[in-house]
Formats: sequence, structure tokens, C-alpha cells
Amino acid sequence: MTRTGTVLRRLVAVTAAALLGVAVAPSAAQAKPDPKAPKEFVALSEVDPTIIQEMRYYTEHNFVGEPVDGYKKPMCILTRPAANALHKAQTGLLKRGYSLKVYDCYRPQRAVDHFVRWAEDLGDQRMKPEFYPHVDKTRLFDDGYIAAKSGHSRGSTLDLTLVKLPALPTRAYVPGEELTPCYGPQAERFPDNSVDMGTGFDCFDTLAHTDDPRIQGVQRANRDLLRDALVGQGFVNLPEEWWHYTYKPELFPDTYFDFPVSRKSLAGRN
Repeated sequence: MTRTGTVLRRLVAVTAAALLGVAVAPSAAQAKPDPKAPKEFVALSEVDPTIIQEMRYYTEHNFVGEPVDGYKKPMCILTRPAANALHKAQTGLLKRGYSLKVYDCYRPQRAVDHFVRWAEDLGDQRMKPEFYPHVDKTRLFDDGYIAAKSGHSRGSTLDLTLVKLPALPTRAYVPGEELTPCYGPQAERFPDNSVDMGTGFDCFDTLAHTDDPRIQGVQRANRDLLRDALVGQGFVNLPEEWWHYTYKPELFPDTYFDFPVSRKSLAGRN
């Protein structure tokens, strides 16, 4: 056989092998669909549409400074027992001229992972002037502000406040605007239509401890009003955060879910 014929045969063999490899190679892996919420989870708006929702982690106005992973819609999702208990608390507060306002409810694990990545990035300090002015970012894990797991991911924990009715609008946060400390006087903090609780939401400061003795007068009365309304319906407060409550007994005390915060997570379930 001539040299040319040998070269041609080799080219044919190589080409055939390449084509065969393409034919038998597995196709690119399809993206896995997001998990669904268990049937025990509900949208709070379907249980009580009167409760105000200002879902901070869907926005850029939070300690991370950007929308957080897993928040595809600005909605509150909870286990049904927690949502029902919150409705009962709201019913009593409405009679007194107040409404509950939720900042965060169920939180997917992917959001918690986002918090962890942010806490490990010591170069990202853009929201420090508002949310953690007195806390060195290297201390966020040791001081308990950030953790690898959150009770929110179990579905019965939420962050909330009180609003005096009629509720006034709250202006939108403008990314890059000058920030003010979360522990300052209410008139100097970022505007919020909630009553004065002594600090803003997600304030990484000891002044946010529910029973901090420096909180007195109207601020103390407001914290006590929120706590009394919720404790009476089975919620337990986290002492380090006046806004943080968990309904007990938890429906899923040992399970940390990761379905996104979205309508789709609640649709088409068995």
C-alpha cells in the first residue's frame, strides 16, 4: 500500500473513532429542578393577607448588600402551624391598632450558605456602617451573628416587627446611598414604617438584645407588646434579637430545607 493510502486509512479511522465517541458520550447533565416545599408549608398571604411583608433578603437593603440566594419572590413562607399562630396574633393586634410586619420567614439553606460566603469575605464591608458598625467582621462567627445552619430553614422561625396603623409607606433603599447606624435614634436610622424598637432590623449590636436594660420607655413598651402578642400564641423569642421568634413545637425540628422562596415551590405538591 502506498504512503498516501496509509495516511488516508488512518485519517478515516481517527475520524470514525471521534464520531463514535461523540455518539456514545453522555449528554450534558440537565440542571436539577428545584425541590418543592413539603405540603405542610404555606404562603403567609394565603393564611393572613393583612400581615405586612417587607422581605429584606429579596432586596439589596440587608447586611450582605445584595439579593440573597434562594429568594426568587418577596414572599413569606412558613409551616402551616406557625402561619396559623401568627394569624391569631395579628387578629389581636389589629384590634389595638397595630399590624405585624415580617422581614424574613422560611430561609433556604442556599441563603444561609450565601451569608457564610459573605462573612468569610473580609474585603466586603459595604454595609458595615448600618448593620454592624461596632463589630469586627472577623468576629461574626464567634459572636454568633452568622452560622452554617439557621432555624429559619426549618420553616417555623421568622423575623418581624410592629407597624402602627394606618401603615405609612417606606421609601425604597437606593444602593450606594449613605448609611447610618442601626442603633441610632429612630429619626437618624434608615426610615422604616415600624414602631421604634430601639434598633433597626438585623442590627448586629448588643442593643438589639430583647431585654437590654438600655431600652426603656416607648421602645421597651413596643418590644414587650410584640413579645406578649407572639408568646401568647406559642412563639419563643431569641434573646439576642428582638425581631426573632420561633413557633413551638416546631413541625420540622431537625430538618433544614433548601427549596427556593417562590410560588413554584408551593405549586404542584402531593
